[in-house]
Amino acid sequence: MKNLICIAIVFLFISCQQKLELGKKDRIVQIETEYGKLKIRLYDETAAHRDNFVKLAHEKYFDGTLFHRVIDGFMIQGGDPDSKGAKLGQRLGEGGPGYEIPAEIKEGLFHKRGVIAAAREGDDVNPEKKSAGSQFYIAQGKIYTSGELDTLQMKMNGKLKSSIFKKIQEQKAELLSKYQMEGELDKLTEEIDHIKLEVDSIFNSEKIVLSKEQIEAYTTVGGIPHLDGNYTVFGEVIEGMNLIDSIAGVEKDNFDRPLKDISMKIKILK
Repeated sequence: MKNLICIAIVFLFISCQQKLELGKKDRIVQIETEYGKLKIRLYDETAAHRDNFVKLAHEKYFDGTLFHRVIDGFMIQGGDPDSKGAKLGQRLGEGGPGYEIPAEIKEGLFHKRGVIAAAREGDDVNPEKKSAGSQFYIAQGKIYTSGELDTLQMKMNGKLKSSIFKKIQEQKAELLSKYQMEGELDKLTEEIDHIKLEVDSIFNSEKIVLSKEQIEAYTTVGGIPHLDGNYTVFGEVIEGMNLIDSIAGVEKDNFDRPLKDISMKIKILK
């Protein structure tokens, strides 16, 4: 009996895979709201995120969920199952299917206007940058001048270097405290110099340098460059771009939730 049940489960799994065609490339999905429709091409380079999104869309997981967080000039976010039937004013953004997806942060996939990316918890509790199982956002952003982009890049690198220094300092905190307590000032100074060298070495290997493609996109169509390298971008809008502006510009409460619910339906077109 157990063998028959196992065989049935295997056949059911294979049947679902065949129906969904997980692994199939060039997937197109459609998001429909009262403001209109938009079509999204899911990237094959981020196959795990592509297949997860297709699976959830096939299960109608997203249908009835809300765009629960919208920030004009930044992005629109949805995919929280807790938003289905949520009372007005209810705080949202913590729901999901009960799993996360390993990050698929790829060079060349960045936050230009219209991309879809996976939301996630912050680095303090999620250093591996794993994606939320269902929550996503669509980038709106802004158009930058070359000067603004240069300034932003400097700020991003300054933040990166500070983060590297803080991490190494925390790792060496006990040793630094020991030298200080024992009055070993020479050793303390020497260790601090070592830390500075280590920080410079790591920073030089991780320094943010925007590509020609990024610069062109951010100075023409716009986007959210400061998110690059930190969140998985897994698709882009190919039709209905104005819908992003319509949703991002609605009235909202102090927690960026629209005052009038904006629900969605997502279906697989290809």
